[in-house]
Amino acid sequence: MVANILIVEDEKSINRLIKKNLELVGHTCVSVFDGEAAFDEIEKNTFDLMLLDIMMPKMDGFEVVQEIREDIPVIFLTALGTVQDRIKGLQLGADDYIVKPFDMLELQARIESVLRRTNKMDKLFVLGDVKVDLSSRQVFYKDDLVDFSPKEFMLIETLIRNRNIALSRDKLLEIAWDYDYDGDIRTVDVHIHGIRKKLGWEDIIKTVYKLGYRLEVK
Repeated sequence: MVANILIVEDEKSINRLIKKNLELVGHTCVSVFDGEAAFDEIEKNTFDLMLLDIMMPKMDGFEVVQEIREDIPVIFLTALGTVQDRIKGLQLGADDYIVKPFDMLELQARIESVLRRTNKMDKLFVLGDVKVDLSSRQVFYKDDLVDFSPKEFMLIETLIRNRNIALSRDKLLEIAWDYDYDGDIRTVDVHIHGIRKKLGWEDIIKTVYKLGYRLEVK
């Protein structure tokens, strides 16, 4: 589940925001602010993913991708949003292309997708007596298999992938029930209650007042 991510972004406020949010969900991050510094870090460390801006001093993101020799999945994060720019980025070998401004939850979902696709991500989440196999979609409590509906598992997976982040009921509905679900948001409360009871997560899934829920992982 944990990945080592290199953030290459010259706008320090954006760089810090991305780093903070990714570390909240368990990733380790290294921040640099230009293309040359990115190469210095790549020589010293092994990374599972690189988030790469395009318009940067010294060396732009397109040049970085062209020069890089290591097998590192790349997601472009850039204000360049034309079709031609997207095509160029993907043709150069980027795994994804995200245009600023972007939503942090969308960024995390894109990161998870690339890490899964490139086999850079652990597929097992363990917390106390609970073990969640994200590949087989099985949940074990004290080594016993626990039955969950597809919607319940989707909620569990969403909470795990966004752990330590408060998610609104609307956002949980959007992710687990798809965009066109028009049911009552209390449906989330019912499912969360069932998950807590089955896994002993009464103190792990925190209720966020007037918002939703957060899976608290220290």
